[in-house]
Amino acid sequence: MTSAGIAPGKIVAVHLNYPSRAAQRGRTPANPSYFLKPASSIGTSGGTVERPDGAELLAFEGEIALVIGEPARRVSPADGWRHVASVTAANDFGLYDLRTADKGSNVRSKGGDGFTPLGPELIDAASVDPAGLRVRTWVNGRLVQDDTSATLLFPFGQLVADLSQLMTLETGDVILTGTPAGSSVVVPGDVVEVEVDAPDAPGAPSSGRLVTTVTAGDVPFGDFGAKPAVDDAQRIEAWGDARAAGLAERDPGPEQAPEPAFELTDELRELLGSVGTATLSVQLRKRGYTDVFFEGVRPNRPGARIVGRARTLRLIPFRPDLFQRKGGGFNAQKLVFDTVEPGEVIVIEARGERGTGTVGDVLALRAQVRGAAGIVTDGGTRDFDVVAALDIPTFSQGPHPSVLGRRHVPWQTDVAISCGGAAVEPGDVVVGDGDGVIVIPPALAWDVAREAAAQEHEDAWVAEQVAAGASVDGLFPMNAEWRGRYEAATGSGTRSEADR
Repeated sequence: MTSAGIAPGKIVAVHLNYPSRAAQRGRTPANPSYFLKPASSIGTSGGTVERPDGAELLAFEGEIALVIGEPARRVSPADGWRHVASVTAANDFGLYDLRTADKGSNVRSKGGDGFTPLGPELIDAASVDPAGLRVRTWVNGRLVQDDTSATLLFPFGQLVADLSQLMTLETGDVILTGTPAGSSVVVPGDVVEVEVDAPDAPGAPSSGRLVTTVTAGDVPFGDFGAKPAVDDAQRIEAWGDARAAGLAERDPGPEQAPEPAFELTDELRELLGSVGTATLSVQLRKRGYTDVFFEGVRPNRPGARIVGRARTLRLIPFRPDLFQRKGGGFNAQKLVFDTVEPGEVIVIEARGERGTGTVGDVLALRAQVRGAAGIVTDGGTRDFDVVAALDIPTFSQGPHPSVLGRRHVPWQTDVAISCGGAAVEPGDVVVGDGDGVIVIPPALAWDVAREAAAQEHEDAWVAEQVAAGASVDGLFPMNAEWRGRYEAATGSGTRSEADR
């Protein structure tokens, strides 16, 4: 017997089954596909998993494991669940370093000793709704995966039926049903915990925490087989994205080095924050950028200002089947709020729909804790007074008490979006104040900021003259006579771009 009393003859694992994971991979399968893991890979809760000497990319995958009860052969999808005796937590560890050697079989990349810990407790399948299970994963105490079986591309009954068309699923066999978004790389010393539960079932049964500690191997690979080998493509896939893999700013070398990457420095951030969006929009309009203003979007708190780089979230119109697929668990909305980086501004495309909230108190607080520079949505704000009172500045079309699912499906992150009629790409510069919010292409940010600051300096001098009784005729804008007075008074010998 093994973990939680499970002694499978075979372990069958599903490649992709959660929409959130499929979105990360950039492909959604029309049908389930599988691979086998050896029974010797099973581990127990409280055990260890070794990252072999010479390997770099050991990744975890929290999953719901099905344990077969009554043998299944050529059963229907409607009857498939009846052949599941119990469910529990699983961690489908894998070494991306050996994927190339495996040619898709995953024999070595996912078949190592301890690479399939299960348990610690079994949940009676008859006591739970197969669409009501939740899987969560923590790394060093931080929640990194959170999804439910309600979102699956291929429900449990379908998996059992599909496999049983060609093979008999025998008592004790295990089916690993796929992992949601959030899988990533772990290193020696990390502690990974996975839990499966049914929070809405009577008694809220749980598998308990399946705990695994990563250790470092000290025995090198021999010369009689393929050795670990990785490239940047594997690193990005293992970590989840280029940024997490440390490749976002990678230097390709002097022969093919691109232009220096744009950086929103503290100096530029301060300069942009010192001028108004009205002045910035004038400078952008001079350059042909007339649709950079987020129509209808205003600060939730008077005096709020934001400057940061855009982190985007796209919401699409509500449709029940799409919301069932992508609205639950660790969806795109939760993902962007849980992974926003310090200094970034979360920008939400809500299509100008004011009839529901697109951000509430908990997610706004999470963005604040993460160090985000602000939140912008062309939809509504839920828990408006609480959100407005937070330190993080929030801009929206105003309050609305309804939840996201009334009008929206959280669909994609980190893609080009439209917010308030303005096109926004990830990484664009976003500036907001009492007049509203604008977007600035990064390549223009320095020039626009400098010339906006010069324009405001001139405008402040003009305001002083008006306050002293001067007429605006010839002063605003300045004619040659007033220009000469300005240059003499301020020591400026050149005209600003605003007057050329």
